[in-house]
Amino acid sequence: MQSRAWEVDHVLLREKKIGNCAGDFFCWIRNPGVCNIDDDNRRIACQAANYDLLVFLTPVTFGGYSSILKSAVDHLNQNSLPFFTQVSGEVHHPSRYSHKSKLLVIGWMDKPDPQEEAVFQHLVQRNAINLHNSAYVSGIVYAGQPDNDLSGLIGIWVEQVDRGVSSPPREIFVPQAVRPKAPLRRALLLVGSPRGRKSTSQALGGYLFQKLDACGIQTETIPLYPALGSRLRTAALLEAVDSHDLIVMAFPLYISALPGPVTRALELIGAHCAGKPRQQAFAAIVNSGLPEVVQNQTALAICATFACRIGMAWVGGLALGGGYGVVNGTPLDALGWRGNSIRASLDLTAASLAAGNPIPEEAVRLMAKQRISKWMILLAGPVGWIVKARKYGVVMSLRRQPYLVRP
Repeated sequence: MQSRAWEVDHVLLREKKIGNCAGDFFCWIRNPGVCNIDDDNRRIACQAANYDLLVFLTPVTFGGYSSILKSAVDHLNQNSLPFFTQVSGEVHHPSRYSHKSKLLVIGWMDKPDPQEEAVFQHLVQRNAINLHNSAYVSGIVYAGQPDNDLSGLIGIWVEQVDRGVSSPPREIFVPQAVRPKAPLRRALLLVGSPRGRKSTSQALGGYLFQKLDACGIQTETIPLYPALGSRLRTAALLEAVDSHDLIVMAFPLYISALPGPVTRALELIGAHCAGKPRQQAFAAIVNSGLPEVVQNQTALAICATFACRIGMAWVGGLALGGGYGVVNGTPLDALGWRGNSIRASLDLTAASLAAGNPIPEEAVRLMAKQRISKWMILLAGPVGWIVKARKYGVVMSLRRQPYLVRP
């Protein structure tokens, strides 16, 4: 194979400093000429923009990537433009660079698990759309496989992606919600957004918890990003998980899945709960800036797989499309008529959970209603970026290609 390969090895990345910036470009547009996060994500993004093959190596984590690899993938967002285009009928950000690499993702598992494998392969398929790869192949290996078998499989996958032959599409389903195992008396909201209390995740989860509180359920909220910042805060997070009957994870969609730090929280909670009988219930609320709610499906499947794997009752998930354009961190009580169906969904959810039932299908349907036309996003979406760029006098730099390697 003549192409060069960029390898993202989770062991290697563990030794590197992975910043929390969503991308150098986005920091730069807020503070022209200044970006204080200088880490290996710049080098990785540069190589991803120019190399012919990207290889991701990762343990399969509840159907997703490890948190270390997921953080690196999240930072590839800077190689997209802040505008919008259609890909297979869906709204996505266009690539900043014309070069289209190929993608090979290899995950390893202790033993076969059809649900986790389907979610993992579907995530690779979704990532290939987001990263504008010309071909993608997803492969899974298991502990105990002989070296000869591994070498043979890897050779097949490399040859396949080199020929531009992609893996067949995988359909997934989110496991059905079930009733909580025990009465809900205390509920914990984990806010998985770097914007914390000013985020859409907080607005959605906060409204739900107001309603649960009105139903007589004691509530507590923990922003995940600060909680992962020190051992003491992480220990307090795990202690809070143990002491609550319901855990709700609210987070934004990053590159078709949970953000890297939120995945890290699942890893820590999963390790903490391993081997212990669990009576708790688990639910998720995911919001995406893109209009099609189906783009949230993979993230919900990962959350459901997590709950089932550690023995919590999966009581359901809610998915909001176009969350940035509709909510954008605004408290739901202040949204007026624009928030009617969102509030109705969360009202139904709170009443059902308080009564010892899973999230009802009507609540899922109300949250999933498309509130912003894809054509409105395609045409009007770039306006906000242009306004910000004009403020700093950098409109002509919006499409710049800082990582382009000239031949």
